[in-house]
Amino acid sequence: MPGPPPPRATTSTGNLVPVEVVDGPEHCTAPAGGSAVTIGAYDGVHLGHRHLLAELRRQAAARHLTSVVVTFDRHPATVVRPQSAPPILTDREQKLELLASAGIDRTLVVPFDEARAKETAEEFVLEVLVGALGARLVVVGEDFHFGHRRAGNVALLAEMGSRHGFDVVGMALEEDGSRQAVSSTRIRELLAACDVAGAAELLGRPHQVRGVVVHGDGRGGSELDFPTANIAVPDGVARPGEGIYACWYERPDGSVHPAAASLGRNPTFHVAAEPVLEVFLLDFSGDLYGEPARVSFVTHLREERHFDSIEALVTQMNADVAATRAALGLTAERSPS
Repeated sequence: MPGPPPPRATTSTGNLVPVEVVDGPEHCTAPAGGSAVTIGAYDGVHLGHRHLLAELRRQAAARHLTSVVVTFDRHPATVVRPQSAPPILTDREQKLELLASAGIDRTLVVPFDEARAKETAEEFVLEVLVGALGARLVVVGEDFHFGHRRAGNVALLAEMGSRHGFDVVGMALEEDGSRQAVSSTRIRELLAACDVAGAAELLGRPHQVRGVVVHGDGRGGSELDFPTANIAVPDGVARPGEGIYACWYERPDGSVHPAAASLGRNPTFHVAAEPVLEVFLLDFSGDLYGEPARVSFVTHLREERHFDSIEALVTQMNADVAATRAALGLTAERSPS
């Protein structure tokens, strides 16, 4: 199915509805009238998250409360179990943008370190929910756990809420068409299997990675006549499995370009130690070096493979460009800008 270009980039301060971002509960002043709060890593801000956020906003509006998301400056697993921490679906910048686009009034970013990991659930409630936010309502998923050794749950929240003046709603998890819960874990599994279209269905948008354009070996332009932007994706960010993809590429000025991307080890010329993201922008000429880039994966076109000659590789790359146009719903004469 053709994928429309993603919306132009926004920031947590650039939306139509201003969003307040506070770093650390010690810098937070409780909203006048109290707050409706949800808590979580919110990695991906996927459709399950958005379902909960919509309910938070609805109940906050009905009670005249400020809607607040409490999230963390890193995925808690990177501190609690660093050897098995999952790659993140969204970095801080993108997560804040997505939370802002959901219409939340305030995001409180809590630093997560060793001391926070050892904090009891009760201490977290008193410091953050009661002290920093003046919570009157807490909305979380029914499987929510928090605090040292994940000892806190919905029942504990409800018990503490009865003593400290806030109600608690434990929501059933959002399910997809196959009646499976929408989760960040499932999305990572789909990405690893190169199923970027399936991941997009759960995210509500194409999965996007961000990085800076760096110099590669220069072979794409000089030998192949397919100049590519090599994107340095930060470590720890979830990327799709190796292969060739149809994508949308966004520049810092907000312009969005159709692109074919190779995420792999360049087996025709050498085998790289780690997968490299190389992106060819269709119908584009210009210098991208040093620019931040946003690449949104729409469709997996094929597996990466070795070619016996440059001619065979170029023939396949031309076919990949044609397949990219088809996947993105473009014609040879028309591309978005």
